[in-house]
Amino acid sequence: MLQVDASRGELPAAMRIIQHIDLRGKIVTGDALFAQRHLSTWIVESGGDYIWTVKDNQSELQEDIATLFTPQLCLPGFGQVQADFRTATKWNKEHGRLECRTLSASSMLTGFSNWPYAEQVFRLERYCQRVRDRKIRVEVRYGVTSLAASEANPERLLQYVRGHWQIENGLHYRRDDTLREDRCRLKGQGAHTMAVISNLILGLLRQQGITDVPTASRSYAANLDDAVRLVLQASS
Repeated sequence: MLQVDASRGELPAAMRIIQHIDLRGKIVTGDALFAQRHLSTWIVESGGDYIWTVKDNQSELQEDIATLFTPQLCLPGFGQVQADFRTATKWNKEHGRLECRTLSASSMLTGFSNWPYAEQVFRLERYCQRVRDRKIRVEVRYGVTSLAASEANPERLLQYVRGHWQIENGLHYRRDDTLREDRCRLKGQGAHTMAVISNLILGLLRQQGITDVPTASRSYAANLDDAVRLVLQASS
């Protein structure tokens, strides 16, 4: 764990971590904050690959990707440009939601975009319907990767992107919201210590195969002997 300087943000801390990792054969995923030219270059030239979400912090790249996946309007006498779009779709039903993720990938910006080592770009549409009231939400995200189509087809890209957000939801959301780190008023070493404790709690629960963290937290809070046994079993 590396403490993040609040005045500088996560990006410099990420660079410090990456510089101490053997990136050969590894794939680094990140949200839009990490879609940076120097970071992309560093990863690929160190033997790894990247997959980034792209938002308006990289407005030119985002616009290029969005334009590429916008349906073509054909004028009379002109044909459509032949596209190489490849698509994968995945349905899930969990947590009271029916979700469909559709990822379309293309290599057509390779050589056109000046983004470092970009081999593919993609459009990810997430359709979500809440079972309780059938309320529908649709989200669209764009992304770029140094993985060529021969290395990662749409199905594989979808797995990588899904895996990244599972880390976000399974760790960071649980720390920030379920364990209420965002409401913690401690600073400095106190905040760092609480973050370590939060990681320990989630690690112990995962070892027990527990995925419902809120219910487990209430149960262990009401049965302190069980909580002590959980810690002692892990240390034995």
